Amino acid sequence: MKSNSMLMPAVWGGLFLGVFSALPFISAGNLCCCMWVIGGGMVAAYVLQSNAPQAITIGDGATVGLMAGIIGAVVQTVLALPVKFLMGGVAERTLQQIVGSNPDIPDNLKQLMETLGNSTAVSIIGMAIGFVLALIVGAIFAAIGGMLGAVFFKKQAAPVA
Repeated sequence: MKSNSMLMPAVWGGLFLGVFSALPFISAGNLCCCMWVIGGGMVAAYVLQSNAPQAITIGDGATVGLMAGIIGAVVQTVLALPVKFLMGGVAERTLQQIVGSNPDIPDNLKQLMETLGNSTAVSIIGMAIGFVLALIVGAIFAAIGGMLGAVFFKKQAAPVA
């Protein structure tokens, strides 16, 4: 199948996995066997199969899933930036409460936790590492989701008369 016909299904699958993976609390679904990532690959395979006149192959599903995983990593990172900006204060306050209410924490560990909570450079490095991990995990598991989608949503052959 041509990669041009796979682009829009990959975008839909990437949007699915990127949005759900970036949302606070909802993103925890990825803790359940990368649910949103695999689901994004399956969405991509479903859309591809819906637009194809014949059944797609497992290889087509893997390819469109891989593309969805890459697109999803970009979408997730872009959406995570404003979410991190809006939710950053909550995380920082929680960290301060933990440090303040626990007198047994050594002073050097308290300083490290305060530095990590306040450092912009650490946040940028964390976002970069998160993007690379999302890219790797997304590519692998969305490709698996695409293969599953190719099997689950396979068009049945027309009966021969």
